[in-house]
Amino acid sequence: MNFLSRAVRTTSAAFRIKACTPVRYYASEAPASSSDRLRLSFALPHQTIYANTEVQQVNIASTAGDMGILANHVPSIEQLKPGIVEILENPTITKRYFASGGFAIINPNSSLDINAIEAFPLEDFSLEAIRTNLAEAQRIASTASTEEEKAEARIEVEVYEALQSALSK
Repeated sequence: MNFLSRAVRTTSAAFRIKACTPVRYYASEAPASSSDRLRLSFALPHQTIYANTEVQQVNIASTAGDMGILANHVPSIEQLKPGIVEILENPTITKRYFASGGFAIINPNSSLDINAIEAFPLEDFSLEAIRTNLAEAQRIASTASTEEEKAEARIEVEVYEALQSALSK
């Protein structure tokens, strides 16, 4: 610990960065000329769902809590937890996807990049199949012989519970 504190004191000047552009903080006002639309890029490893598409709002389930993201949102990086990614394209069109995890990067230029491991339209799921798979994952979690099997089963249980909750709403 003492080594680290000495290293921090001696190198802290090397890491000072001067601001070249205006920085927006939580209480600062968005520029007046900003668009009221959010540009969304939503990608999976094998597919791009939205590519720099203008939308009205995106709601995500992050580890910090559920968030609604509009244009001019404060920049942030959020880890997605298993849950719904809801995209309000306009007042009449809303699309809902279930994402098993990933990251959402809210940029200062009113753009949002979502990189998910897996995501499927919510209507593609069967509540009966999820209940069956959840029961099986819970059985495996309680009877698994190795810690690795238990951890995998607990992850499955978490995802199936989130999916069941999303479909029950």
